[in-house]
Amino acid sequence: MTYDDGEAAVRATEAEAPANLQAVLQLCAAGKLRCSEKTRRPSAATVTAVTSVLAAGDFYAGEPIAAFAWPLLLQAGGLAALTEGKLRLTARGRAALTRPAAETIRDLWRRWTDNTLIDEFSRIEAIKGQRGKNVLTAVKPRRQNVAAALALCEQGEWVAIDDLFALMRRQGLSPVIARSARAMWKLYLLDPQYGSLGYEGFGDWPILEGRYTLAVVFEYAATLGLIDVAYVEPEGAREDYHDNWGSDGLERLSRYDGLRAIRMNDLGAFALGRSDTYEPPESTTDLGLKVLPNFDVVVTGSLPPVDRLTLDAYAVQTSDRVWTLSARSLREALGKGGDLGRLRAFLGERSGQPLPGTVATLLTDVERKARQVRDRGLVRLIEADDAATAALIAGDRKAGKLCRLLGDRHLCVSLEDEAAFRRAARSLGYVL
Repeated sequence: MTYDDGEAAVRATEAEAPANLQAVLQLCAAGKLRCSEKTRRPSAATVTAVTSVLAAGDFYAGEPIAAFAWPLLLQAGGLAALTEGKLRLTARGRAALTRPAAETIRDLWRRWTDNTLIDEFSRIEAIKGQRGKNVLTAVKPRRQNVAAALALCEQGEWVAIDDLFALMRRQGLSPVIARSARAMWKLYLLDPQYGSLGYEGFGDWPILEGRYTLAVVFEYAATLGLIDVAYVEPEGAREDYHDNWGSDGLERLSRYDGLRAIRMNDLGAFALGRSDTYEPPESTTDLGLKVLPNFDVVVTGSLPPVDRLTLDAYAVQTSDRVWTLSARSLREALGKGGDLGRLRAFLGERSGQPLPGTVATLLTDVERKARQVRDRGLVRLIEADDAATAALIAGDRKAGKLCRLLGDRHLCVSLEDEAAFRRAARSLGYVL
């Protein structure tokens, strides 16, 4: 079923979302994503960085939607953790680099609907008074109602946004925003007295519940590729708030006002529990690479942003369409959490040929040598006055299990065993 009203742009998100996921994970692995420690929201520089690698760009130029959502989705999904303002891949995030993208996207959606990282309603900046005490309802039930409504949509069928609103109301899935009638009076446009949404007709369903639904659907479901979207520019797209006081100066109530219709795609059916399996669509883009025996990787076709990030992570760009692999570049990639197995698969898929012997040998040698040493974590170094004392402690039934003898007079103890080791040492008469 097609959608064509002569004005709306139609975006099929299913193919681009997996590529965007890989690109954002690569950005995170490279240490290029920063978020506020207080709000967990991405910085302006991070939004710009994410925008630059999105397969088809963001939905609107200069109006971040997908670029804003991805760093939050990584955090909510446990793929990245915020440390000193910078997002770092977790073990789950590193595994996602080689895991089927559809499974990761399904997990991200499920974790998002069960998370309270931010309130999407806060992105409806035109509605003021949200931060007041006892004004808004809990986020999780609202978000889960929207998810339940999406799961009721017919796969492959376009649903107009106002029809989605009607479906939610019929099914009792309204994401109630205000805690009470009194709380409604605290929400307002422009002026807290004259623009209050407590006046009859000023806080109707499309203004509050509807705008929240648009935020969840457009910014998160569409970003994850669960729904295809038909949309226009948000300015002047909806008139349902025009009777409110002060609305004359507002060209839109939210950045999501332009969303006109949605269509659950195959990826959405899988993520929303409508289908148990998922088969990704075949790519029609020429993604050709040539891997040469001299360690050059030559781009012969188009180069999506995610592929450029992969090449940048493991090789050095030496000309416009050539990247060069070296032992040094591979070691640096491994040091940042890279995976040479993933690189092998990437080069094989894009070139369609077995890797040249020289390249295969280089990858094997670097990987083998890298595995010969391992980071075992931080330890506490204990020094004894003499070798006999160190040997006595190391040979003790309790203390000996918690330490390791280094040389004649030193013992090392892992930080997690330190407290138990101190107790065992005290029982022998030694107080650290």
